[in-house]
Amino acid sequence: MSIQALEDDKLKEECGVFGIFNPDGSAAAPSVYYGLCALQHRGQEASGIAVCDTYGPKGNITWHKDMGLVSEVFRPDTLDTLKGNIGIGHVRYSTTGASTAENAQPLVLNYLKGTLALAHNGNITNAGGLRRELQENGAIFHTTTDSEVVAFYIARERTHTSCVEDAILQTSRKLKGGYALVIMSPRKLIGVRDPLGLKPLCLGRRGGSYILASESCALTAVDAEFIRDIMPGEIITITKDGIHSDYRLTQDKRAHCIFEYIYFARLDSTLDGIHVYDARVRAGKALAASYPADADLVTGVPDSGLAAATGYAQASGLPFALAFHKNSYVGRTFIKPTQKERESAVHLKLSVLESVVKDKRIVLIDDSIVRGTTIAGLINMLKQAGAREVHVRISSPPFLYPCYYGTDVPSNDQLIASSHTTDEICAEIGADSLGYMKIEDFRQMTGDLPLCKACFDSHYPV
Repeated sequence: MSIQALEDDKLKEECGVFGIFNPDGSAAAPSVYYGLCALQHRGQEASGIAVCDTYGPKGNITWHKDMGLVSEVFRPDTLDTLKGNIGIGHVRYSTTGASTAENAQPLVLNYLKGTLALAHNGNITNAGGLRRELQENGAIFHTTTDSEVVAFYIARERTHTSCVEDAILQTSRKLKGGYALVIMSPRKLIGVRDPLGLKPLCLGRRGGSYILASESCALTAVDAEFIRDIMPGEIITITKDGIHSDYRLTQDKRAHCIFEYIYFARLDSTLDGIHVYDARVRAGKALAASYPADADLVTGVPDSGLAAATGYAQASGLPFALAFHKNSYVGRTFIKPTQKERESAVHLKLSVLESVVKDKRIVLIDDSIVRGTTIAGLINMLKQAGAREVHVRISSPPFLYPCYYGTDVPSNDQLIASSHTTDEICAEIGADSLGYMKIEDFRQMTGDLPLCKACFDSHYPV
């Protein structure tokens, strides 16, 4: 099993957005850079930063974006060229549009009434219809992304509205799906969260500066104070005079993405009042109650299964131990010139601590099974190292349905649970037993938070 196979069998982390307004005129780009580094887990394909100087020539937005990690795309000399006290940034994993430099964000658009830059996390399910509508009115698109559709629609609405906020409101009323937007005009930083709350967005403050970010961990990275989550359906505008919110998009129905708490969000983030680490520990405890195992120790797949494994161990009374060493210095790509090296490449990423697992009955915790290739390889590694039994416990239900809101849950034919029973999956991956978290146990994980669980139960909120 190659590293590529290991990583392909994980859901990708959508995208991450970040924005900052420094009313004192100080440079925004360094803070955007550090904020994006903290959000790197949400997208590793491309990254970009756009800035504007509110005290300079109106409409002068400068930007830099490219394929690669934040640290690969930006060097000190690159950041020095990004002059401006408002800035937005983006880390991308493609859910619509090809993985190319042209589709990297932020998108910067010059139009009749001005200039704007936009960064988007999520997926617009009716983007195709909106694209055709815009094309019929003369729009010429340069990318295949739904993000460009949103930017173009805002520009069109701006031609007959009094301010950019009204154009964003009118556009948002047309959008269906999940989205968190940070938008920069020459004098304003604006954040928008979809009315269901599918995608996260929060507000922070550092001195007189205000910050928008996908997760609170990005606020910590720039030494900012977490103020609150942006409300579902809220449009928040930040200027030199402070902040103003428009709640005309808000509604009673909510559907927060459960997979933010299962896997996407960083452990040290807080989303909609829930600490991610605590939620994952509670998931592990629920698993232990539903699917106990006669075993000697509990371990987790690094890093995604470790918090749930901690909860399972606490609830079961079994000892927790690290069974794998993860090599943090292996890059996403490296030379694999022969088939043998390709097949053994996973050992550069993970290695088993033989002294921990030898002659032991092990409970192995992970957050999900998508295609099944990853967990099968890890079970094989444990048994080769001398483990007597491997009992797999998954801190999410079986994936049965695709996601349409910006998560890359693949089509049904690539989801092993859509064509196999739990017993069949157990046999195929080589486990001694297999148990999935029950949908009804999500309440233990996230309390009364209204959730989107469509990838598990097909109840799509849009």
